Amino acid sequence: MDAKTFDKSKLPSRHVTEGPSRAPHRSYYYAMGMTEEEIHRPFVGVASCWNEAAPCNISLMRQAQAAKAGVKIGGGTPREFCTITVTDGIAMGHQGMKSSLVSREVIADSIELTMRGHCYDALVGIAGCDKSLPGIMMSMLRLNVPSVFMYGGSILPGRYKGRDVTVQDMFEGVGMHSAGKMSDEELHELECVACPSAGSCGGQFTANTMACVSEAIGLALPGSAGAPAPYESRDEYATASGEAVMKLIAHGLRPRDICTRKAFENAAIIVAATGGSTNAALHLPAMAHECGIDFDLFDVTEIFKKTPYIADLKPGGKYIAKDVFDIGGVPQILKALLDGGILHGDCITVTGKTMAENLSSVTFNTDQKVIYPVSNPITPTGGVVGLRGTLAPDGAIVKVAGMKNLQFRGPARCFDCEEDAFRAVDARQYQDGDVFVIRYEGPKGGPGMREMLSTTAALYGQGSGDKVALITDGRFSGATRGFCVGHVGPEAAVGGPIGLIKDGDMISMDAEKGTIDLEVDATEFERRRKDWKVPPNMYQSGALRKFADQVGPARYGAVTHAGGKAEVHCYADI
Repeated sequence: MDAKTFDKSKLPSRHVTEGPSRAPHRSYYYAMGMTEEEIHRPFVGVASCWNEAAPCNISLMRQAQAAKAGVKIGGGTPREFCTITVTDGIAMGHQGMKSSLVSREVIADSIELTMRGHCYDALVGIAGCDKSLPGIMMSMLRLNVPSVFMYGGSILPGRYKGRDVTVQDMFEGVGMHSAGKMSDEELHELECVACPSAGSCGGQFTANTMACVSEAIGLALPGSAGAPAPYESRDEYATASGEAVMKLIAHGLRPRDICTRKAFENAAIIVAATGGSTNAALHLPAMAHECGIDFDLFDVTEIFKKTPYIADLKPGGKYIAKDVFDIGGVPQILKALLDGGILHGDCITVTGKTMAENLSSVTFNTDQKVIYPVSNPITPTGGVVGLRGTLAPDGAIVKVAGMKNLQFRGPARCFDCEEDAFRAVDARQYQDGDVFVIRYEGPKGGPGMREMLSTTAALYGQGSGDKVALITDGRFSGATRGFCVGHVGPEAAVGGPIGLIKDGDMISMDAEKGTIDLEVDATEFERRRKDWKVPPNMYQSGALRKFADQVGPARYGAVTHAGGKAEVHCYADI
């Protein structure tokens, strides 16, 4: 395949490379050492979230070089650029976490602007930490140019006292330390071995959940989500991704052709089947919003309700992403779901083939204990459950994978920020049976909808993870376990019921029935509503203020613009 295969007159890059009026533009390309032939080939943006913030992203530039080689093999001209990442493991437990969800929007926006400004024809996106995966996929759906997504890979497991560990064990170790169950020396020993390589967190936390989504929704090559970041096979997948995007240009296959309503259902199915991160219920609606598909929290959780839980993965289970890779990767999960009649096999993917065609040569591995067949699931319904009731009219979500007790009722302990709740946990100022309420941490109220892993992990480390519950209008890390309910909506900052709770109010939750209710008399509740006032927010300028002004409810993905339904012009068609 060479440049003659492609008709530049129909590609966006014609606006910067073709005709006498574009001679000044071409002079810039010559300045960068490009040949005339390269200038007249399709331009492919190769975007990565490489940075030195955390191990999640440190290997992405290497993989980007391999992707560029694949683009060249396929007859295109790669143009590499980077976007930001806020890494949750570093941002966790302090004000920095307010930047995390905001970074998803900045990632999508910055890729859009780079692609638009330079008229690139296609996109290969390589992501590491949590928000970068949906952020890149959102940009692909927004731009609708031929695109291939690739996950940068998970971290290798650490070893501590003869067992595999992840960063989840590290956060829970903080709680064990505060409870006197772990010495200073043991905590230090654990922190030195918990994260031994490049790559994203190893459990079925948000990064690996959304990596599974990338294959299930059809935007990534089959098997590309599996190999750990240090493995050289990641470079082979990157090269193949570069070649694949050139075929998509040739065939005119675009992300919105791939990411149909049924493809989004496949994405939700794999989240539930793997006991994935509750954050997927935020990111899938946001991705659907980019292409004008209605797919909110309740659509996601309705699929969760009828999907069997078949992957025994941390934090609720035993195994990690490398174990999935060792037994055949994400295609093993998809094959189990397809054979079980759960998955839509007729959805087209970036291979140009359907999901069923991609999986036709895959044989389910019966000699392993990581993935169960649909006929013999861990539990008959998904590892993530949606809740709704008087406390959350716009819904909430809880990960039940690994939980034994699916009902909880107790008195509220109210905190207006995460720091106050963590201090109470650290000082063990709570009783078994309490329901922690952490509010004003929603998309607007935070702003930024912080994750609460430091608090939830500390509770588990103290031995109280199954003895108390926690609800918030913020989020939870994919590593969170226990009766922890997030995304409560409407959020407190817009007058939602969670902002009207008082200490001692009884809260009842039932993850089997999907209910979450505040046991307060309606008259008393209305009296509180009349007395309620929006508390002041310390963030009155900059990106966080801008996000708070623009962001919508968590139910619809906490998005910041009108989305595909309002679109009158698609970038891919310029």
